Amino acid sequence: MKNKHIGANFDSFLQEEGVLEEAQATAVKRAIAFQIKKIMAQKKITKTEMTRRMHIKNRAQIDRLMDPTNNSVTLLTLEKAANALGKHLKLQLV
Repeated sequence: MKNKHIGANFDSFLQEEGVLEEAQATAVKRAIAFQIKKIMAQKKITKTEMTRRMHIKNRAQIDRLMDPTNNSVTLLTLEKAANALGKHLKLQLV
């Protein structure tokens, strides 16, 4: 007898619950925030220095950028952060 509590996969469960897109966006944001923090630590770049390199006035933007739970970061901010770290932002649909 097949177990009725086992679905096809976790994505299908999230889709059924109506939260798949939000979960995916949160996962991507967490990964990006982790990468930014890691590169900043490797290069010994402070938040103040990131603010200067990104040509922004408010350090709160850096805090939002590095907050893994904040999904409201724009592509422009991500591009500025990548450039400030000597990296390129690459997005693709798969």
